[in-house]
Amino acid sequence: MTDTPRLPRRVELAQFLRTRRARLRPADVGLPEGARRRTPGLRREEVARLADVGVSWYTWLEQGRDIHVSEPLLERLALALRLSPTERAHLFDLAHGRPAARPAIPPDVVSGTLQRVLDGYPFPAMVFTSRWDILAWNEAAVILFGDLGALPVEQRNGLWSMFMNPERRARMPGWEKDARRAVASFRLDAARAADRTEFDALAAELSQVSPEFSRFWGEHDVAEVSEGLKVFVLPDVGVIEFEHVTLLHADPDGHVLRVSFYSPRPGESTTRAEKLFRRVTW
Repeated sequence: MTDTPRLPRRVELAQFLRTRRARLRPADVGLPEGARRRTPGLRREEVARLADVGVSWYTWLEQGRDIHVSEPLLERLALALRLSPTERAHLFDLAHGRPAARPAIPPDVVSGTLQRVLDGYPFPAMVFTSRWDILAWNEAAVILFGDLGALPVEQRNGLWSMFMNPERRARMPGWEKDARRAVASFRLDAARAADRTEFDALAAELSQVSPEFSRFWGEHDVAEVSEGLKVFVLPDVGVIEFEHVTLLHADPDGHVLRVSFYSPRPGESTTRAEKLFRRVTW
């Protein structure tokens, strides 16, 4: 009987597990050193015991065999091998061909490094969670969207602001088109979430207070919106067209945040934006 051909992803998974096992000492996981070891790191049976899986099953996994691997088993392996958030995500990607579910509880603040990047950007920039809760912003964003820090935490949300901030709405001549795209994009994000409970709660609350949101939400449109153009009419400066792009940022704890940058279109919009934000761009 010939061996089943090893899939490249499973071969990579096997090598990854062996290297993670080799870097751990028994003392790192609360085990006695025991007799002298021929190779560094934990033994397979020790990893299997720590992860509460069968030794044969774990051995097959390290051999690169194409066996079924459930999420709970992978979670136990990640804990047993003391994997970092990034290594955990890599483990799931190799085993299932897709990333692991991200930590459910988002952070309350961003890193100092990310905040300094925002502060150094001359135009509006903000950081959001996957549910569009606003975590951080710069001074230019305050000028464009209002004092975000003064809002109650539960209202500090990009979708909520789109429908419930009358000042923002009055500044956007293309509000309905932008709002429809926002709802369609939010629905797609909700569908991709490992747990959409908080997404649905926000949608239900907005449906109660905004007839427009309720109508758009009921249309079940979806859209991928990572960049685009938004037009604002600002007091004293006039119309500014902003190109915007949203980039993904993985923080040190494995949370994936979204960083949105707004940049005025070249020409009159840039001149007016420089006047509004009182900064010169280079």
